[in-house]
Amino acid sequence: MRWPLITNLPRVFNLDFVRYAPVAAVISSILIAISFGSLAIRGLNFGIDFVGGALIEVETAKPIDVGGLRRVLTEAGGEDAQVQGLGQGNGAILRFRVPENADLNASTQQVKDALQKAFPGIEIRRAETVGGKVSGELARSGAIALAIAMLLMLFYIWFRFQLQFGLGAVAAILHDVILTMGILSLTQLEVSMTSIAALLTVIGYSMNEKVITFDRLRENLRKYKTTPLRDIINRSENERLSRNLITGTTAIIALSGALFFGGPVLFPLVFTMVFGVIVGTYSSIYVALPIILLWGVRRDDDEPAPLRSANLPQR
Repeated sequence: MRWPLITNLPRVFNLDFVRYAPVAAVISSILIAISFGSLAIRGLNFGIDFVGGALIEVETAKPIDVGGLRRVLTEAGGEDAQVQGLGQGNGAILRFRVPENADLNASTQQVKDALQKAFPGIEIRRAETVGGKVSGELARSGAIALAIAMLLMLFYIWFRFQLQFGLGAVAAILHDVILTMGILSLTQLEVSMTSIAALLTVIGYSMNEKVITFDRLRENLRKYKTTPLRDIINRSENERLSRNLITGTTAIIALSGALFFGGPVLFPLVFTMVFGVIVGTYSSIYVALPIILLWGVRRDDDEPAPLRSANLPQR
C-alpha cells in the first residue's frame, strides 16, 4: 500500500448515478415528510435568542441535582425552567423565562440569589438575558437572512449557467435546509443565532458543491454535443467523485475535533455543519442533477474561444 493513502483512490469511476435517482427521490421524500412531521409535532428547541429569557451557566461543588435546580428556578419566579447537565462534571446550564410584565434583569438576579442560598458554594460562570422584543427581531432577521441567501444564489446560478441550473440548485438547498431543521427538531438540539450561522454555512458549502457540479457538467456538454444528457451527467459525476470524497471527508475530519471535544456549547453548531456537509454532497448528485435531467438543457452554445496572451506571437 502506497503512502499517502489518497493515492490508493481510483482515478476513474464508472458508476451509474442516474439509475438510482428514482430511489433517491423516494428516500428524500420520506426524509422531508419526517422532517415536516417532527417540526409540526415537536417543533424546534429555540434558545433564549428567539424566545427571550435568561440563561445561567453554573458549577456546583457536588454532583448536579437537576430536580433541585429546577425547583429553585421555579420557586424564584422562572417559567419554563430547563436544566441541562454539561456532560461529566458538576456544570449545568439553566434556562428560564420570566412573567411578561416582570423585569428580566431583576428576575435574573433574584434567581442567582436563590441559587446561591439553596446551593452554598455554587459558582455562576456566565449569565445571558434576551428580552422578548429583541428575540422576535432576531427571529425575523434570521429568517430574512436565509431567504435572501437563497434568492441571491438563484440569480447567481441563473446568471452563470441556465435557469434550470438555478432552480435545481435552489431545490437542492431547500432540501438541505429542511432536512437540517428536521434533524434539529428530532434531536431537540438548541436552536440559537449560532444555528442560523451554521445553516448559512451549510447553504454556502452546498452552493459551492452545486457550482463545481454544474461547471463540470457544462464542460462536458460542450465536449459531447450529441451524447445523451443522462450519460453526460454520469460521466461528469464519475470524473469529480474522487474530488468529492476528498473534500467532504476533509471537512468532516476538520469538524470532528470540535464535534466530539468542543463541549455542549459548540455541539449544536458543529453537528449542524457536519450534517449539512453530508446532505449537501448528497443533494448535489440526487436533487440538483435529476431536476436538470427532467427539465433538459440548452445545448446550442458555441465552443468557448481560446484565450491568448498579448505577449505571445500570434500564429
